[in-house]
Amino acid sequence: MGEEKSRRNGRALTAASVLAEKRPGKHHDGGGLGLYLRVEPNGARFWVQRITIRGKRRELGLGSPPTVTLAKARDKATDNKRVAIAGGDPLQAKRLAAAVLTFEEAAIKVHAMHAPTWRNEKHAQDFINSLKVYAFPKLVRRKVADISSADVLAVLTPIWLEKAETARRVRQRIGTVLKWAVAQGWRTDNPAEDIGQALPKQGAKVQAHRVALRCSEVAGCIDTIKASGAMAATKLALEFLILTASRSGEVGGARWDEIDFGTADRTDRTPGAATWEIPAVRMKTKRPHRVPLCTRAVAILREAEARAEGRDGVRFRLVRWLTEGSTRTEGWA
Repeated sequence: MGEEKSRRNGRALTAASVLAEKRPGKHHDGGGLGLYLRVEPNGARFWVQRITIRGKRRELGLGSPPTVTLAKARDKATDNKRVAIAGGDPLQAKRLAAAVLTFEEAAIKVHAMHAPTWRNEKHAQDFINSLKVYAFPKLVRRKVADISSADVLAVLTPIWLEKAETARRVRQRIGTVLKWAVAQGWRTDNPAEDIGQALPKQGAKVQAHRVALRCSEVAGCIDTIKASGAMAATKLALEFLILTASRSGEVGGARWDEIDFGTADRTDRTPGAATWEIPAVRMKTKRPHRVPLCTRAVAILREAEARAEGRDGVRFRLVRWLTEGSTRTEGWA
């Protein structure tokens, strides 16, 4: 007890005394931080802080000299005491800091979380691949809590003007990862959203619209298609696509069990009697869509059915060219 008391009441430690101290026991530092150097009989030495956390006395390990110097040990002890005085738990903060993921780890996790919402596999791969190419080389080992605006700028600056669209997408994807980090409580800001003024202005994007036909020209377009030398399947498929105002992917994946001919075979040709129910999985909006089939659309399906000698149970023969390649003959023309 006497030796312990004398050491506790002695002068503060110095860098030189820490290096020279070999006596087993606890060698207390001054300053009221509860910091002391513990020397084991085998010569091992550790920094320890005795501190009250939420009413309980605890001892925290702060590392070992010479890796952790006296100055660093005092800084750590000061931070711990500041957190404890504010009612926090330095041990919990330490555990949370250790749990923070690197940017690469966080990006992979976010990518997997969003996987069920991707429109298709290509979009999913574009997300992670663009980060692998442009962001990972500079951010891969950085903790998401430590990434700064300068780090994001370092990723974007080389490609911001040269590859404008790619750069915008990379910025957005970095921002998505950092938003997730904010939600985890690992940071309070999103540097990817805060650097707009630091980036040069990109050239105005020129939107090249597809050539469109006036309503009055559609009939003539269909006549031109019919008179062309294209395969019969191609002609029928294009006309069916036009009549149903559908996308190629919706038509290309159509199945016989999606068609309800209803009373379409009746002589009165009741409008809307026949319908095509497109499932949500093939719709851009991810909602099922019902298309009323006009008389000519039904006739196209009947012709396809006759040419294919009945239904094959999978897809219409007339639209296979959209999914398997327009140069494939499918056995008839």
